[in-house]
Amino acid sequence: MRAKFIAPARREFLKEVVYYNEQEPGLGAALAQEVEQAVARALAFPDAGSPASKSTKRVFVNRFPFSVVYRPDAKGIVIFAIAHHSRRPDYWAVRV
Repeated sequence: MRAKFIAPARREFLKEVVYYNEQEPGLGAALAQEVEQAVARALAFPDAGSPASKSTKRVFVNRFPFSVVYRPDAKGIVIFAIAHHSRRPDYWAVRV
């Protein structure tokens, strides 16, 4: 099983890691680790995430105000967004 980030999701993830690192050295690495753990949970239990839309699910990122928005597929999961909880709700829906 594998997790595949679509390009916009990968870019926003890396942008947030850089932003958090600029706020406090090491915080970006902590965000990356928590996102990786959330992705691992989604891979292990792809149907356990809460609904994000009709065709996607989400898992929460511990310690940070983000969710991983994904859809299970035959090879694992496809990640559409690392969505902040209070910024632009559902902006990622056009990616699905």
